[in-house]
Order: sequence, then C-alpha cells, then structure tokens
Amino acid sequence: MSPLQVPPNCDLTLGMVCLDKSEPGRTVWSMRADERFANTAGILQGGFLGAFADSAMGASAVTFARRAAGGSAESRKVHVANAEMKTSFLRPVPVGSDLTCEAVVVSGGERVAFCEATITDEQGRLVGRASSTYVISPRP
Repeated sequence: MSPLQVPPNCDLTLGMVCLDKSEPGRTVWSMRADERFANTAGILQGGFLGAFADSAMGASAVTFARRAAGGSAESRKVHVANAEMKTSFLRPVPVGSDLTCEAVVVSGGERVAFCEATITDEQGRLVGRASSTYVISPRP
C-alpha cells in the first residue's frame, strides 16, 4: 500500500485549507468557490459543495477516532470511509464566494462516527448542511 498523501489531491484541487483541528471530532475549513466548479449559471455546482463537506467531516471523523480509544491524538492510526451522505443546498453560491465549513462528530464509537457539517459564506449565511456516517478501520 502506498503512503498517504496529506493533504490529498481532492482537497488541493478544491483549494481547501484547514483552519482548526485542535479539538478532537471538530474541524473548520475554508474554500473559495472557484469558477472551474461553476455551472452554466455561474453558481458553484452542488457536488463540489458536497465534496467540501465530505472532506471536512472525514477529517473530523479521523480526529475523533484517534481519541476514541482514550489515547493521544497520534496513538491510533485509522482510515475512515464514507458509508452514506446527505447534503442540503440552502442558498446559491456565486463564483468567488469565500466559504467556511465546520464539521463535527455528533456521535461515535470505535468503528463508526456520525458527522454533521455546516457551510457558510463570507457574510455568515448558511449555504449548505450535510450529514454522513463514516466507518472507521485500523491503518497499519
């Protein structure tokens, strides 16, 4: 198995930046709505908003899982896999908007984490919400 790339190419492509991961089970990210990801109306295509939420929630699940065993942040190496995800688009996101995603683990254990994410624009308006279940597995 090849080594993990951090950050992964998907986050680099989207222009995601982690602003805070200091609290296990919670992360905060930023991303600008790039014109490459716009639909014909000049609005961010919903799948990219979903990908933003998925990456943020996945990172939250990893920080949660590392601590779920009661150890230090580095004591448990894991992979997380998205088992299902629901995304709600609440407001159009014009190209150039600066977005923030806060993702938290709402409930979880050794093998599963349920996460929620809120995405806001630079004016603090809610533009999207997502929820997802992640399956946690050990990583060698």
